[in-house]
Amino acid sequence: MSDLDALRAEITALDRTLLEALNRRLELVARVRERKDAEGARWIDADREAELLRTLAAENRGPLSERAVTAIFTAVLDVMKQELAAERPARPSASSPPPSAGIERLAIVGTGLVGASVALAARRAGVRCAGFDTDAGVLAEAEALGGVSAAGSLAEAVAGAELVVVAVPVGSAAAVVREALAAADAEATVTDVSSTKRALAAIDDPRFVAGHPVAGGATGGPRRASADLFDGATWFLTPHPAADPARVALVERFVTALGARPVRTDAAAHDRLLALTSHLPHALANLLMLRVAEAAAENDAPLAHAGASLREMTRVAGANPTVWADIFLENADEIAAALAGFREAAGELERALRDGDREAVETSIAAAAEARSRMLAFAYRTEATQLHRIRVRVPDRPGVLARITQILGSAGINIEDFELRHVSPEYGGVLVILIAGSETAELARALLRREGFAAA
Repeated sequence: MSDLDALRAEITALDRTLLEALNRRLELVARVRERKDAEGARWIDADREAELLRTLAAENRGPLSERAVTAIFTAVLDVMKQELAAERPARPSASSPPPSAGIERLAIVGTGLVGASVALAARRAGVRCAGFDTDAGVLAEAEALGGVSAAGSLAEAVAGAELVVVAVPVGSAAAVVREALAAADAEATVTDVSSTKRALAAIDDPRFVAGHPVAGGATGGPRRASADLFDGATWFLTPHPAADPARVALVERFVTALGARPVRTDAAAHDRLLALTSHLPHALANLLMLRVAEAAAENDAPLAHAGASLREMTRVAGANPTVWADIFLENADEIAAALAGFREAAGELERALRDGDREAVETSIAAAAEARSRMLAFAYRTEATQLHRIRVRVPDRPGVLARITQILGSAGINIEDFELRHVSPEYGGVLVILIAGSETAELARALLRREGFAAA
């Protein structure tokens, strides 16, 4: 072997060692992320990364410059984040064994959107399910989907069940939970899916474990049910202190098997959180839509010329009035407090506008932008600065969206999220795509432009 060959062999050996070290580093970072996720904390620590880069540059004793060391390890950190951000929990398939739900027999009381979806997801996990609904038509639709075997009464549905899921409107949930506890076997565990927990917090039966999956839709009914409705969703559990710990653990295993992420909290904290993150947005969407409608009383200009901002902010306005009236009234105190806080913040903005205080206005907008970036970082499990928006002008014709996803999918590019803003039948609309990683986003733009799409 010549000296040149020996040098090349040594370089190759070092490259292999470097590759092993990088793979091991990725495994360790993945373990850190798992622990951070379990704690509900962000797994990306920008301050720690900056300190790491400074330390490595300072400790370098080789010929590499400080700039080179910083550039190399910045690239390593970025690639690690992109690799982990690209990971998604695999969904069960027909060829893979379903995750263990911890039970074999389930009963669903209330077979609307959420109840029927629980049944379908449970069937995917290998669980047999009986169902009951006071609306015979709704029950028949749920049975037609194949998720439940229809029962003639609540008592018939819960007979022999190991777990009973009460999925009825929040206004009647507490009464139906008590009825289910009375009718079910002594060994059965009962849970619910109500989005407010105040009334249910008073139920101190050890067999009851209160819960709430943060999933659903503006419109309900079993026709819109889906086995993957809960995939990746938060499922709050708010057990009473008297709840049997073994039963709480059983419900946790069950919702995990449905694809959800169980999170324990108390009923009061749950209702405060949901008032701010779900109920207040619905209330404000209704109020904003009503204000615009009032302005349109004399002519339809405000409605005819509404832009994307109004459509986006009022998407949930007018959601099922019966369901949402129940939710608002059941969580009235917390929603009223959230509205009061919003009114105070709106008053501050109003004063800044009347005073011409540009600094206060800009500070408010910048703070909102930073908060939204943090929210997206939690949603997509990646640093907000790694998320890039691509705006694509799309014509109003069938197959366009499928073509765009095919172009990106064939290149192995994952779409983190997307939104279609329709302009008009004549001009089409704008598709906003969210991509993780600057290099990946640039590649996506280039591929779309090559296929004739205006992507920016």
